[in-house]
Amino acid sequence: MLIPDDTPPLLELSGYSIRFATPDGEVRAVSEMDLAVRPGETLAIVGESGSGKSQTFNGVFGLLARNGRASGAARLEGRDLLALKSRDLDKVRGREMAMVFQDPMTALNPAMKIKRQLAETLEVHQGLGRREAEVQSLAMLKRVGIPDAERRIEQYPHELSGGMRQRVVIAMALLCRPKILVADEPTTALDVTIQAQILELFAELTAGSGTALVLITHDLGVVAGVADRIAVMYAGRIVEEGAVDDVFAAPAHPYTAALLASIPRVDRDVGAVEPIPGRPPNLIHPPAGCAFHPRCRSAIERCATERPPLEAVAQEGRAGPVRRAACWRPFVDASRGTGYGSAPGTGYGSAPGTGTGSVERTATETALHV
Repeated sequence: MLIPDDTPPLLELSGYSIRFATPDGEVRAVSEMDLAVRPGETLAIVGESGSGKSQTFNGVFGLLARNGRASGAARLEGRDLLALKSRDLDKVRGREMAMVFQDPMTALNPAMKIKRQLAETLEVHQGLGRREAEVQSLAMLKRVGIPDAERRIEQYPHELSGGMRQRVVIAMALLCRPKILVADEPTTALDVTIQAQILELFAELTAGSGTALVLITHDLGVVAGVADRIAVMYAGRIVEEGAVDDVFAAPAHPYTAALLASIPRVDRDVGAVEPIPGRPPNLIHPPAGCAFHPRCRSAIERCATERPPLEAVAQEGRAGPVRRAACWRPFVDASRGTGYGSAPGTGYGSAPGTGTGSVERTATETALHV
């Protein structure tokens, strides 16, 4: 469901940056980010590994490594999370905002049974008694598709498969029905059937309670199937943002076009897959100008000296969220072509079989597209 741009944001990042001090210099993991997440929407954050996707929200949750620091503002319903003391932030995490971590084994306590870890969340944040908390925990395990949940809840994390541990972490995040749920690669360890159940559960959560879902993922098939908006990150910055259908049908930024062209598609020969040349930049010594310009086919002299701002681009009469791109030469004219992909101006999603329209798709169909 596309949420109007004038809807007050649930989470708002302003001038948000993350830096890590290292012996080799300061790593600029996230730089001057402005981003709004609105109630009830599903926002996908995509980009290559190392682009800053996970660190963006680790900073919001106060979970950066000791050598990391966040600056700027991260406001949840007007409260600046970066200014909260640790004990005050503890009251927010788990209750008002929750996170599904990428590695479920490190997110669970190996010395505690699943029952205790789940029930503790409800006891601390909702004040439930142990018995009622355990009943609700068992019900949530069943909702996320864990078979024989009555037995599994009595086990330790090491006794479960990777997929089951992932579902336990998802159940833990959903227990308090948070206002915003950040899911970092939540379906990576799941088979297609369970993936469909989890994505449906996420959809129910956002539709029924106004919970906002931030989906951090490499799986653009999942993005096409469940997300409303997409923010594409490169070298610690958002380079494009807009409605999923618009971005997939006609990417405005060369990096987005290249990313989509590098993915295998069922309607295209394997030989048509185009890898992105080069490698992401060193964030201790990022290049001047646009960070993508050394790898970009459309770069001009200005791209190497001036960093383009993230600003609105033309949408050719389309309604919906404002489309933004950080590029001196955005692909706003379909007749110009992107230089990536199989047809000028089509990008990813305009060819038959990509399924990026409004028609609902199963998880199986989603998986076949990437």
